[in-house]
Amino acid sequence: MASSNTRQRKLARAKVDRQMVRRADQERRSRQLKAVFGGLFALVLVGVLGAWSLGAFDAKPTETVAETCAWSPLDLAGNPSLKDAGKPATNGMPTSGTSAMTVAFAGGNVVAELDRTASPCGAASLKYLADSGFYNDTKCHALTHAEGDYALACGDPSGTGNGGAAYSWWMENPPAVEAPSAAPSTTTSAAADASPSPAAATAVRYPAGTVAMTPNLNGSQFVIFYQDSTTETAYSIVGKVTGSGLDVIKKIAQAGTTANEAGEDVKPKQDVVIKTLTVVDNTAPASPSAPASPPAPASPAPSGAATSPKPSASTAS
Repeated sequence: MASSNTRQRKLARAKVDRQMVRRADQERRSRQLKAVFGGLFALVLVGVLGAWSLGAFDAKPTETVAETCAWSPLDLAGNPSLKDAGKPATNGMPTSGTSAMTVAFAGGNVVAELDRTASPCGAASLKYLADSGFYNDTKCHALTHAEGDYALACGDPSGTGNGGAAYSWWMENPPAVEAPSAAPSTTTSAAADASPSPAAATAVRYPAGTVAMTPNLNGSQFVIFYQDSTTETAYSIVGKVTGSGLDVIKKIAQAGTTANEAGEDVKPKQDVVIKTLTVVDNTAPASPSAPASPPAPASPAPSGAATSPKPSASTAS
């Protein structure tokens, strides 16, 4: 009997020993796994901290795209003659080649070639407004005909010369400055001989058929010179009349003018109505029209009403 009891105790003891060994193995494997996971976590943490220190998680700066044309809003409240026509896109307009602008008058069509290379903003503004019908059934408000300034001014639906689309932009493609006369003066004053008159120094020439704008006044007014002109006004040249369209404007000029509300003899006696104005992009390269020695760009006009034009200079822009 004693021998049997002793045997049972040994078996029980062996079972306990095996359980303890298995438990120890499990604990050892658990510690090993914890060590492995702990090491991996430490490596990941070190990597994240290193990347953070190098700025990998910093906010990426927003890429700024330069604007081709920056349109400046004008003060509608300060100038009731202005019209809210929205604004063209600042990018994406063609910057090479030409566009064909067709102005339909009762007496015939005037077709002009707009130079998108030299005047991308002027051409873009004209097309934007033409596509919206802005010019349709509007009157040309001025016809200048004195002191070397011979131009038909259009693009102001109010008819005052102070209105138009309520935005402006920087001057582009200004005309070349006319060189002062080099002829010797007959005056005996040394000071007078040394410098030309201010008018001679600032005079600029526009050949007949020149289409121009003054973008620092507003975005819609334009002029078409129907004779060679020399003025002190630096318009932004946007294109030129092609074909026989210039004869249409000369016939308009022959009808004469009368005084406008400001008492200036520049209002056409007969209403000059733009039936339609369209602009269609061409694929042909633009004709060279870059001026020689252009003056510095003009600053945009402050928001508000434009001043009334003088009879000796074009009233449009």
